Amino acid sequence: MKRYICSIIIGMVVILSIGTYYVKVASSASGLPKYNFKTLEGSDKEFDPLIIHATLENGSFYEPFTIESNQTTYGSERSYLENLIGRQDHQIERLIKEHRSFMRGKDSISSLYEDNDFLAYARVNSKITNNGKMEAEFDIALLEKKGEDETSFKIELPDQERINYADIRDVQLVHSKLQVLTMNDVNSNNEKQTKEVHLYTIDLANKKVLSDKTLLSETFTYPNQVDFEMPIDVAPSQPNSMVLISLIKGVNHEDGYKEKLKESKLLSYNYETEKLETVKLPKKESLSLDEVRSGYVDGKNLYAVDTKSDKYHIKTFDLSSQKITNDMELDLPDLKDKVYFTTIKNGRVYFLLGSGRDQEGVLTSNPAQLLIADLKTGKTLYKGETVMQVTNKKNGKKFGFDIDALEVK
Repeated sequence: MKRYICSIIIGMVVILSIGTYYVKVASSASGLPKYNFKTLEGSDKEFDPLIIHATLENGSFYEPFTIESNQTTYGSERSYLENLIGRQDHQIERLIKEHRSFMRGKDSISSLYEDNDFLAYARVNSKITNNGKMEAEFDIALLEKKGEDETSFKIELPDQERINYADIRDVQLVHSKLQVLTMNDVNSNNEKQTKEVHLYTIDLANKKVLSDKTLLSETFTYPNQVDFEMPIDVAPSQPNSMVLISLIKGVNHEDGYKEKLKESKLLSYNYETEKLETVKLPKKESLSLDEVRSGYVDGKNLYAVDTKSDKYHIKTFDLSSQKITNDMELDLPDLKDKVYFTTIKNGRVYFLLGSGRDQEGVLTSNPAQLLIADLKTGKTLYKGETVMQVTNKKNGKKFGFDIDALEVK
C-alpha cells in the first residue's frame, strides 16, 4: 500500500512540476515582443523555407527565439524536451522522421551521405588510454532505402597510435565504396605540430578499410601556424564528385596573426579521378582567398560574397573552367558596420541584414532586412523587414535582437 501511495505522490509532483513549468513559460513569454516580416517587394511564399535564429537582448536580459513561418517562438515557450535536445539541423530532423531506427544516435550532417537508394553514416569513436594515446575506430552504417535493410559495423582507424584527433568533414559513396574525408591532428613533440587531411576508402561488403590516403600533410613550429578549412556545402550529405580544401599558412606576431598569402591556397579533390589539384583563382581584386573560404559550394560552382565595395556582389566561380561566370549585384542599401548573414540554396541567395548596434555597443531596435534573389539572374524575389509587436510600447523600445543564424529548409 505504501508503494502505491509513493507512486501517486511522485505522479502528482511530476504533474505539478510540468504545470508550474508551463505557467512560468506563459507568463515569461507573454510580455516579450513578437517579430514577423513585412513584405516590401515580391512574394511572401519565398519566406516559407526560412528559419531565423536570434537572441532578444535588453541590458542583461537575454532570450533566444526563432522566426519560422513568419511566427516568433521563444525558448521559454518550447517544451522541456525541445530545450533539452537543443537546435537540430532541419535535414537531420527530416531524416529522423523518415528513418527513425537508422538515425538513432546520429546527429552530425557532415557524417552522413544520402542518395535515392542509400543512406550512409561514418563516425570516429575515440578515447584516450592511460598512457595518453588514442584508441579509435570507425562506426559505419548503411541503409538500403527500398528494403530498409541496414548494415552496421565497427573497424579500427588505421595508424591510430599517431593520431591525436580525427574530425570527419565529408562522406561519399563512390562505386559501392564509402569515402570518408577527415582532418587529423597528429601526435608530435613539443616543438613540432602536424595537421593532415586523410581520405579513407571503406569496403562495405567486406567491412574493412581498403586504403588510407594522405591528401595533405603540413608540419610547422611556433610561431608558424597551419589550418585547413572548407567552404560551406550548400547541400551537405548529398552526392558530390568534388570537395574543396583551403590551406591557410600564417605566423603569430606580437601584434597579432598574419596570413602568408603567397603560401596559402585552395585545392580541389575529385572522388572519381582521385586527383588533388590547386585551384587557380582570378586576380586578387576579383576573388580573394578570404572570400573563397567563407563562400558556398555545390560541387560545380563556388559562390563568394564580395564585401569590399559599397554594393555587395555574389560571384559565381565555375570549378571546371576556373572562371567567374556571374557577378551579381545585390539590391541592398549601404551595409557598412552592419551584421549580415548569407545562405545559398535552391537556386537562390538569401541575405539577412541585422539590426546593428549603436556607438555604445547596445543593440538597436532597427528592423532587420531580408533579401531573396535569383542566383542566376539577380532578380529580387522577395524583400522585407521585421516588424515588432509589443504589449507594452514603452518597454518595447528597450529591446533589440542579435541574429545568430539563417537556415533554409
